[in-house]
Amino acid sequence: MDNLKVRFKKEIAKKLKEELGIKNINQIPQLKKIVINMGVRDAVADKKNMEIAILEFTQVAGQKPKVTQAKQSIAAFKLREGDKIGLVATLRGKRMYDFYEKLTNVVFPRLRDFHGIKKNSFDGKGNFTLGFAEIAVFPEIDPGKIEKAQGLEITIVTSAKDDNQGLALLTVLGMPFVK
Repeated sequence: MDNLKVRFKKEIAKKLKEELGIKNINQIPQLKKIVINMGVRDAVADKKNMEIAILEFTQVAGQKPKVTQAKQSIAAFKLREGDKIGLVATLRGKRMYDFYEKLTNVVFPRLRDFHGIKKNSFDGKGNFTLGFAEIAVFPEIDPGKIEKAQGLEITIVTSAKDDNQGLALLTVLGMPFVK
């Protein structure tokens, strides 16, 4: 099976160029990066939760995440400025294309009662964000070993100028949108 990047350059780019009516090859929208983001539940109460989340996140993303800290203190949540509360990783190049293929070809078909993704999660500039309530939908995670259900958010950043170009790009790349 050809890599998604190779298929994009050989055939998908030409199809997208005709579909969008673009004259210059360099104006064809393409994937720039994929940002994966996870807020860790009860990270302040128990430091072990952060270590477990880092291991799970590394398995899903294929690279070690950056630990994010709280920017300000919030007394209602017993949160202090500088507390470690989340994880983020930016995928580019081969890892990005591999993750995108895994997402469209493995993860979405595994979801129960999946009828497609809604098209209303674009940001106005062609970038698409989707969230998962549980990380267990990824094949690398063993559902029996998960103590607490963690969710994560995935942002697909494209070079598209608007949502229509972003939608066309992701559709051609195999994103299963609701018809």
